[in-house]
Amino acid sequence: MHKDEGLQIPFMDDIKKNSLKSAIEALLFASGEPLSLQELVNHLEEKDKLVEILIQEMIEEYEDLSRGIKIICIKGNYQLVTKAENSDYIQKLLKKNKRQSLSQASIESLAIIAYKQPITRIDIDEIRGVKSDSAIQRLIEKELIKEVGRLEVPGRPILYGTTDEFLRQFELSDLKQLPSLDLFGQEDLLEDNLIEKEVEME
Repeated sequence: MHKDEGLQIPFMDDIKKNSLKSAIEALLFASGEPLSLQELVNHLEEKDKLVEILIQEMIEEYEDLSRGIKIICIKGNYQLVTKAENSDYIQKLLKKNKRQSLSQASIESLAIIAYKQPITRIDIDEIRGVKSDSAIQRLIEKELIKEVGRLEVPGRPILYGTTDEFLRQFELSDLKQLPSLDLFGQEDLLEDNLIEKEVEME
């Protein structure tokens, strides 16, 4: 998305401007998944044109050769990614530390699928409160989940479940070895167990 030539940021001191850019960077980093302009606007409680211009400025600033990351825009969604020239270093890191290869969104989705399978994407979205398309796709690519059928309702949505690779990665002989949800007291903490399992694998 490109900045309109005739569009300029209304008068704003550098402290406020830098504060908003810092917040945008933090949101993109913490998300781990692409965020739409509207999502950023909602979190920042600022006008959409202002946020759009600030992001465009940040995109240009990240092009500095000394920066290791950049902001990309795909179908109107923004995401922080590493620069291609650093791919060798990133691959070495991910091979050494498996936990870093999964975003928080992916861990949450995986935990929900592990305990609730078979489950549809819509049900996963409802539990998480946000869309899980990207997280599910990543989990499929890593062979941690798979399609296990379709729900017999209009539209026949896909049902997802974990794979044998999931069991291998988390050193489980079967799903019965997952701790009972009664131990957690609330489903919001489902992902905590998987994070602990990932730490044990390092």
